[in-house]
Amino acid sequence: MMRYLHARLDVPAAMRHPLQTFVADSEAMNHAKLLAWNQSFETVQFALLYIDGDIDAYRDRIESVEPIRWFELAPLDSSGFYSYVCQEYTESERGLTRAFTDLQLVVVPPIVYAGDGWVDVTVVGSGGSLSDLVDALKARSDISVDVREIGRFNRRLGSVTGCLTSRQAEAVETATEMGYYAVPRQASLDAVANKLEIANSTASELLRRAESRLMPRLVGVSGSSRSTE
Repeated sequence: MMRYLHARLDVPAAMRHPLQTFVADSEAMNHAKLLAWNQSFETVQFALLYIDGDIDAYRDRIESVEPIRWFELAPLDSSGFYSYVCQEYTESERGLTRAFTDLQLVVVPPIVYAGDGWVDVTVVGSGGSLSDLVDALKARSDISVDVREIGRFNRRLGSVTGCLTSRQAEAVETATEMGYYAVPRQASLDAVANKLEIANSTASELLRRAESRLMPRLVGVSGSSRSTE
C-alpha cells in the first residue's frame, strides 16, 4: 500500500546547500520552499523556490554561490519572492537522489527549509521503503530526524490536505460541501455529524484535529500533531 512520511531533518553543515545555510543563518530570511525541480541527464538541475525574506539580501548572496550558474528573481509582495535557478549538482544532492531512487521513493513538494536550519520533507512509497529510509537516517550520527506524520497517502483534496487522515479529510470535505465553513454558516456541527453518521463530539474532534494540521501547512510551519484518527 502506498504510504507517506512527513519528517523534519537536521543535516550537518557539510551536507547543506549554501543557500540553505544562508536561510538558516541570516536574519533577513525567514524560510524557503522548494516548489518544483527538474532532474536533467546533464550536470545541472533547474529549480523553482519561494523565498520568505529580503530579496536584496538573497540576491547579494546567490550571486556568490558556486553551484549556481544563473538565476532569476520575481518579486511577489513585500515579504516574498520567487527564485528560478539553474545549478550544478552538489555531491550531497547526488547522494540523496541515489538514496531515494534505490528505495523507490518519491519526494513530494514543497520541501521547506526552515529558518532554524531544519528541513521539512514529505516522501511517498511503500511502507517498507519508508521504514528503511527512517532506519537509515537514524543510524547516521550526523543527521537528526523527527517523524511528524506517517500514514496512507491521500491527496484527492489537494496538496495542503495531504497531511490529513482519511477520516479527517472526509469530515472536512463534508463540512465544506454543507456550508459549515461558509460566512454566514449554512450548516451546524450537528448536521455535519448526522451526515457523517457519527457522534457530535467525534465530528468536532475530527474537524479540530484537521484544522490544527491544515493551518500550520498554510503558513509554511510544521505542526506537531501525530494523531492517526
